Parts: sequence; C-alpha cells; structure tokens
Amino acid sequence: MQNDYDADPGYAAPPVLTVSALNAQVARLLERSFPLTWIAGEISNFTRASSGHWYFTLKDDAAQVRAVMFRGRAQFAGFTPREGDKVEVRALVTLYGARGDYQINVEAIRRAGVGVLYEAFLKLKEKLTVQGLFDQERKRALPMFTRSVGIVTSPQAAALRDVLIALQRRAPHLRIVLYPAPVQGQMAALKIADAIATASHRAEVDVLLVVRGGGSIEDLWCFNEEVVARAIAGCSVPVISGVGHETDFTIADFAADIRAATPTAAAELAATPRADWMASLAGDATDLRRAMRRMLSEANLNLDNYARRLLSPSAQIGHQRLKLAGMATALTHAVRGPVNRHSFTLAQLRGRWAQHRPDTRALRAELASQQRHCGASIASQLAQRKDALAALSAQLELLNPQRTLERGYAIVRDSRGKVLRSPGAIKPRDTLTVRLAEGSAEVGVASVQTLLE
Repeated sequence: MQNDYDADPGYAAPPVLTVSALNAQVARLLERSFPLTWIAGEISNFTRASSGHWYFTLKDDAAQVRAVMFRGRAQFAGFTPREGDKVEVRALVTLYGARGDYQINVEAIRRAGVGVLYEAFLKLKEKLTVQGLFDQERKRALPMFTRSVGIVTSPQAAALRDVLIALQRRAPHLRIVLYPAPVQGQMAALKIADAIATASHRAEVDVLLVVRGGGSIEDLWCFNEEVVARAIAGCSVPVISGVGHETDFTIADFAADIRAATPTAAAELAATPRADWMASLAGDATDLRRAMRRMLSEANLNLDNYARRLLSPSAQIGHQRLKLAGMATALTHAVRGPVNRHSFTLAQLRGRWAQHRPDTRALRAELASQQRHCGASIASQLAQRKDALAALSAQLELLNPQRTLERGYAIVRDSRGKVLRSPGAIKPRDTLTVRLAEGSAEVGVASVQTLLE
C-alpha cells in the first residue's frame, strides 16, 4: 500500500536526529531553562575518582539526582563531604550525553545552613566596617621586642599545642599566659570576649593571640560574633588572630591588628626567633668591634702626630729657665735704675730742707708763755661772769610769781584764761579759775563787790 505522504510531492520529511544530537539539544535546553542555582540535599554514594573529580548523589526524602563536581572546582571546596552530610550546592542542571542521564554539574558546595550564616557574616562585616572597626588607621604594630605572649583559646584545643610548640621552638625565653575560653558552642563568644577583656585589663602581656584550629563555619561561628570583634578592637595590647585554616576568614580576623593564616602562623608572627635575635646581636657586636678598632687606629695616628710635634719636657724647661733668667735681669735693671735716681733726689731735697728749716725752740717757749697768760685771763673772766650770774639769779628769784603765790596770793582767770585785775570784769555766776601756789581751783561767783575809796 502506498503512503499518502510519499504521494504528496510538497511534503518534506522531518530531519532525523542522532541520539547524540538529541541529548545535546536536551542538555542545552536544560541549561538555558535552569541557570546556576542553589540546591539542598543529602550526600549519598560519594566517590572521589583518581582524577580528582567528585561523583555523588544528592537526595532528599522523596527524590534524588546524580551530581558531579570536577577537580578544578572541588579543590576549592574547603572540606570533603561524607556520606549523609547535609549540604547546599550551586549547580547547573544538564544532561550527561554519553548515557543520557540527567545530572547536575556542581560549581560550589557548602554545608547546609551556611547560606544563612554567610548572609549574617556579610551583614555584620558591613556594619562594623561602616563604624570604622576595621580601619587600617586603628591597627597597631607589633612590639619589636616581645617579652610575654597571651593566648586566648581552649586548654584542650589542638591549636594551643601547636602555638606552644612554635613558641618553644622560636623563642623559648618568652613568658606565656593562657586566658582559657571555649572556642565552640553556646556562650563561647561571650566567654572569648571576657577572656580578651581580662587580658586587656591586666595588661601583663605584649601581644595577645586569639586562636582556634580549623572547622566548619558553624564551628568557627563564635569568632563571627560582634561581641568578640568589639573586645578585640578595644583590647589594650596588639591582637593577632589565628582562627581556622588559610582559607577561613572570620570577623575576628578583620578586627584584629594582624590576621594569621593558622594558629602556628600566629605564634610565628608574635615572636621573632631567638636565633634571629642572636644573629642580629652577633652582627651588631661585629660592627661594634670593627668601629672600635677603626677609632683606636685613628686615635693612634693622632697620638703619633702629636708626639712628633711635642718637644722634650726637659728641653722645654731649660728653654723657659733661660728665658726667665733674662727677664729677671731685665727686671732688676728696670727697678734699680729708678730707685737709685729717686734716692739721689731725696738726699738732695733733705739737704735743702735742712738749710731752710727754722729754729722752733724759741717759738715753742713763746707759745708756752702765751698759753699760760691766756689761761689766767680766761679763768679771771669766768669768775667775774659767775658772780654777775649769781646776782641776776637772786634778783630773778625775787620777781618769781611762784614766790608771791607761796606768800598767800592767787592769780584769778576768767573762762577765757584772761588774768582779772578789776572786779568790774567779773559778773555773778561766772566761773573763775584760781591759781594757787600748789595748784588751781574752779570757783563760781555769787556776787561782785567793789571797794569804796
């Protein structure tokens, strides 16, 4: 029987696809329809091939899908999944053409719940960055000579052992102070912050290490808490953070003055190796010895030059003695010449003075006679004046008012102090002052009487 399509001359048969072409078209369709997206599930049938690729099944309670993560992506995963792990993968939906199997190509993988934690990490980081907590200007340099190191970590942590081993190897002379705090679990962040605050308050160490070994983001989350970041920023001593492995970053790393890739690296940053210091000191000692030798050589050269220029002390003394003798001779001549001249002049003056000196003996006798005559005259005049003074004193005594008062008389004065001589100047009830020989009295006038002639 003839096919109707074959009879129709205008009919074109559809192209025939190969299986490979079909699978390729389906793969492109899936990749266009489902861009990179995050998918959550549980790891099952995990296999790590010798090529480094990871093959596993991602499943939940109702379905599953095959997954592959190539070596170039797997090496940056940060952990190796295990059977039953809850994970989130960022994958591209595609089709494996060789078998026609639907699968997902994984670009990135993280533990389940990491997405929420990572968002919280980014929000806190942005907040503290805006507040200036991570500014480079507030970062402090490590001291050149570290004498003591503080460590904030759990006493049971492997990181503590690594730090102690590194410090013992590099700088066994350091004093180490442990500020114990849990580094995982509930309330760990608060206890870590308290330990940092204690170290800051005591100020007994030069550098503080905040360390913990590697782990998942959940294990390290206490170092992503704001309270820990603020404690680190407010610490009075420089802080080095060494949390997790090299690829792990926490908020504490940004707040610290220096971030170390590992706890061991933090210990290495905290203290310069003792051998380095000893080598540096040996080099300084060598430079010092070389400088001292050079200075001594220069001093010896200067000493030789001065010695050549220096005369013998005995020769210098002899020369000075000759010079002194010459000066003494010159001084003797200079002094004796004027003395001799002045002595001669003085002898001449004495001779001339002796010739013109008057005879004073007659003058002295005459002076003595005049003194005797003058003394007698003065004595006579004094006697006469004493007699005249006595006569005048007797006359004055007769006229003394006091003698008159002593004979019973009185002096009467009015209120103005005027001496009264006439009764007419007195009025009744006047107050008069009566002067007597041995004092005075105030009297009142009762009446005034005038003597009749």
